[in-house]
Amino acid sequence: MMDGNQADAFAERQKGTLPGELGIQWEEVATGKARGRFTAERRHMAPNGFLHAASVIALVDSACGYACMASLPEGATGFTTIELKANYLGTAKVGETVACKAWLVHGGRMTQVWDAEAVNETTGKAMALFRCTQMVLWPK
Repeated sequence: MMDGNQADAFAERQKGTLPGELGIQWEEVATGKARGRFTAERRHMAPNGFLHAASVIALVDSACGYACMASLPEGATGFTTIELKANYLGTAKVGETVACKAWLVHGGRMTQVWDAEAVNETTGKAMALFRCTQMVLWPK
């Protein structure tokens, strides 16, 4: 487990990868929790003009994954996602801010379960509820 807020380290690490390319910014990445956001731009939209579901998944799944890394048990080498689910409740338009918070529901030796919520900060409405299960990886 990592101590303190690791947001800056994860922001640096994501450069050149999907979360970095989508402009996701991190307020907090720490043991048991994460908070981040992006401002919706054309790159986040589907061809039909609505926010692409994958943009929201990139945000909430990254929040859970980064917080999982910060919450790994001593000696673990990493994790892999073994299941995820999202329920969409709303959307965002270009120029609106999409924010999320993620929190640890179960932190076991072999698995972690994370919940996250995405919110349109501009309207104050919930956009998506998300849950994922991570398998903790150990050295062979």
